[in-house]
Amino acid sequence: MAIPLPRPLHSLSVEELTAAAKDRRWPKWQTMALLHSLDLPTLNATFLRPGQSAAEIRAAAHALASAVGTERLMIRSDGGVEKKQYYRGGNTFPIGEIAQRAQPLLADGRAVILAGPTNRFTNCLTVMARMDRPGPGVRGTFTLEGLGPGYDVADMTRGELPPQITAQLDDVDWDNFAKPRWNEWTFTGDRCPGGEDARRRRRLERLAAQTLADGGQLAGDPRPEHAEAWLRERGYLVLFGPQDPRPALMRRAPKLFEDAFMLARAQPNRNWRCLATAFSVFAEPRTVYWDLVDGERKYAAAAPAAARAKKEAA
Repeated sequence: MAIPLPRPLHSLSVEELTAAAKDRRWPKWQTMALLHSLDLPTLNATFLRPGQSAAEIRAAAHALASAVGTERLMIRSDGGVEKKQYYRGGNTFPIGEIAQRAQPLLADGRAVILAGPTNRFTNCLTVMARMDRPGPGVRGTFTLEGLGPGYDVADMTRGELPPQITAQLDDVDWDNFAKPRWNEWTFTGDRCPGGEDARRRRRLERLAAQTLADGGQLAGDPRPEHAEAWLRERGYLVLFGPQDPRPALMRRAPKLFEDAFMLARAQPNRNWRCLATAFSVFAEPRTVYWDLVDGERKYAAAAPAAARAKKEAA
């Protein structure tokens, strides 16, 4: 059976988005389709399945680039239930390099998501939103963790950087929406050991070892000072400026809660316990939601397919 030529996410019909949002084989693509179907901001993207040819990859990349109006695209990968080690995507590359970078991932059985480019060095605000509850029908909590200018989502999801500001709502009824009053929010300030200098250095360490090394901007054994020099040479200075994301997070907190409630209600797994999504405010200005992660289904041990299927059935 022929694999259909991929089309940009924002060109899919309501029926196609609904089908993609129900397909649990590819969680990232599933939730990007869900986000777009709910009219929440997400990157325009194209989904490549394992088995697609180099010609199909190139055709899909050019179609998306034309739709977005760019000569560079971001590469992400999607592999179903993840192991702890998998390709750390999110970097952008010229269109001419997309096929050679995507093919090894597809050959390894992973899907590839091509997306419109972003500048992860000039973000204004990064937020992780977490929805928790002990079980269906039981009240839970809503938590926002924020980082300010120059940081990005991967700093919290992969770099394990502590947030600069945390906002929390307790006693949340995830079945019945109620707009929270301001006195119900609890805001907690920076608790990073060593303060902002330590957090900034960890950001630079991750940029040097992962982001800039993978993108080819730094070679050899790059150090944090190399990443800092690279940023400063290109005028990416927001990381080194004032860091106070509290006002920005407070302004957006009510809308983020409304969006989170809508996502929780639309989540296919009605028995969810912990959901999380990431939100970025870019410098343009532009906002984007990334994924909706179900904590129970994010990772799996390296078990045979039959064992995983049995676990899913249970």
